[in-house]
Amino acid sequence: RQFRWRPSGNQSRAITTVSGATSPQAAINEASRETPVYGEYDVVVLGGGPAGIAAALAAGRAGRSTLLIERYGFLGGAGTAAGLSTFCGLHAVVHGNHEQVVHGIGADILAGLAAKDGLNDPHLTIRDQILAQAYDISAFKIVADELMADAGVDILFHAFGVGAHMRDAANIDAVFLETKSGRVAVRARIFIDGSGDGDLAAWAGAPFEIGDGAGNMLYPSTMFRINGVDYELAGRAWDRIAALMEEAEKKGRRFPRKKPIVRPQRNPIEWRANLTQIKNPDGTAVSGIDADQLSYGEVEGRRQCWDVFEFIRDNTPGFDDAYIVEIAPQIGIRETRRITGEYMLSEADILGCADFDDAIGVNGWPVEAHIKGDVRFVFTEPETRGYNQIPYRIIVPNEIDNLFVTGRCASMTHEGQSSARVSGSCFVMGQAAGTAADIALTDGSTPRSVDIGTLQQRLRSNGAFLGE
Repeated sequence: RQFRWRPSGNQSRAITTVSGATSPQAAINEASRETPVYGEYDVVVLGGGPAGIAAALAAGRAGRSTLLIERYGFLGGAGTAAGLSTFCGLHAVVHGNHEQVVHGIGADILAGLAAKDGLNDPHLTIRDQILAQAYDISAFKIVADELMADAGVDILFHAFGVGAHMRDAANIDAVFLETKSGRVAVRARIFIDGSGDGDLAAWAGAPFEIGDGAGNMLYPSTMFRINGVDYELAGRAWDRIAALMEEAEKKGRRFPRKKPIVRPQRNPIEWRANLTQIKNPDGTAVSGIDADQLSYGEVEGRRQCWDVFEFIRDNTPGFDDAYIVEIAPQIGIRETRRITGEYMLSEADILGCADFDDAIGVNGWPVEAHIKGDVRFVFTEPETRGYNQIPYRIIVPNEIDNLFVTGRCASMTHEGQSSARVSGSCFVMGQAAGTAADIALTDGSTPRSVDIGTLQQRLRSNGAFLGE
């Protein structure tokens, strides 16, 4: 069998049979069937990344029967499955000072990690301009499990969402899942899409955008971790590696992208590496919603990991005896679908430190656009407040009445999403969605008509910082 890359998910392709012969693409007519209902809940959350974790916790803590559905056997999303191992966006540079600005459920997760000795001190990143928070991936998985149990949230692992059943044109009745036990459906009164790709929203018919309108999405990366580092000899290797790469490029060496991120983990003999950029043979970003491109991208990502690791090992003091201890289980996707709500958060909002009457929290991360061969960072002006408020309207999709959309697939422009897709903002959006779901169910209203003042008061009482 030979893998054939194809440029998009809607173009025909040859099917390679076991014998090697090819046949035109065809369809198989499946017999109709009855799908068993796995359960009925007040709130169902699809996707167990930071946004889904926060949404499920908020709903569960409010006393709502809640199910969190996750495709893997652990929670954390890109923070675990894609090997990210660092929370970005928890901090902002506020009038020149580094401050944590995301609290609430985000702070609860940090406290759980600290109790397991799973946190580094926050470190400066992006040319020492802003703080990020490294953590131990295994500790994050366990903390997430424990928080869900404490909140009474049910978890269904190894369940892959595949479709929606609609009660009417504007309301979802159930989400279809493929599991190791077979195909099932789960009903809910309110759904929260934390899939990252806006899968449930798209199946339900909510409008969405992909990329910048000209076919360009943010480029994904494959993360990996390096062990066996002599950290005393390595020193500030994150600066040295960048300089070594620049010097090698002058001599003709090519790397996937500029601006590498290579930093020590909780134990400094282990470092995480984020310096790949996964593109298709035609140079476009690998799409996270195209199975063929994802398959190609996983292989290409591992190839890039080995290529850049060899360069680091062979040229960087302290890495002589280092080795790759793990390549992330999946490619790290930064952008696919973005739903459209009543408002779309923009780059101008990010850089202008915008305020909103319906604020649910804040985002202080810079614009971080992974463009072809490079990363474009744009910060707010020095000495400004350093963060923008996040409006509630971006997690409420148009046209669907019992759905929230949280995380990187929320209602943001291509440029705005380059900033507000990070973990800190995802915690903010998720906590707001789970809390608002409880308010809507109590009042008999829809997500779109939730009283903002009530929501804001609830968020503050649960530790969130709204940016006032």
